[in-house]
Amino acid sequence: MSQSLSQIYVHIVFRVKNNKIKILKEDISEMSKFMGGVIKKTGSIPIEINGMPDHMHILCSMSKNIALAKLVEEIKRSSSRWIKRKNSVYKSFAWQGGYAAFSVSASVKNRTVNYIRNQEAHHRKKIYREEVSTFLKKYEAEFNEAYFFED
Repeated sequence: MSQSLSQIYVHIVFRVKNNKIKILKEDISEMSKFMGGVIKKTGSIPIEINGMPDHMHILCSMSKNIALAKLVEEIKRSSSRWIKRKNSVYKSFAWQGGYAAFSVSASVKNRTVNYIRNQEAHHRKKIYREEVSTFLKKYEAEFNEAYFFED
C-alpha cells in the first residue's frame, strides 16, 4: 500500500487591520485556543499559538491536504467571526489582508515554540513592524513595506 507523508512546520504571523481594534490582553489566551481548534479542523496540528494585542503568532504542522493560503484564510475568517460575537468592543474587528509565513526546520522547532510563548517579554524590545521585518530579511523574502504594513 502506498503512503503520502509530510512534516511541514510553518510559523504564521498576521496583525490586526490598521491596528484599529486591538485584542484585549485577557482575550489572547482564549483566541489562541480558538485558533488551535480551527487548525485541528483543517487536519493540521497546532503546536504553539500566542500573540500580542496587535498580532498573533502560530506554529503548526500543516496537513498535506491543505494549502497555506487556505489554512490562513480559515484561521483568520473563523477567529474574526468568533471575536466579534465574544464582545461588542470587537464589532469592527478585522485582520490585515496579508500574512507572513516561514518554514521551520525540526532542528529549531523548540526555539520557535519558546519564541512564540514569550511574546510579551520579546515585545518589550521590538514592535511588530521590527519583528516581522527581521524575519522577512532573515528569510530573504521580497516585500514592499508600503503594502505589507499598511491595510
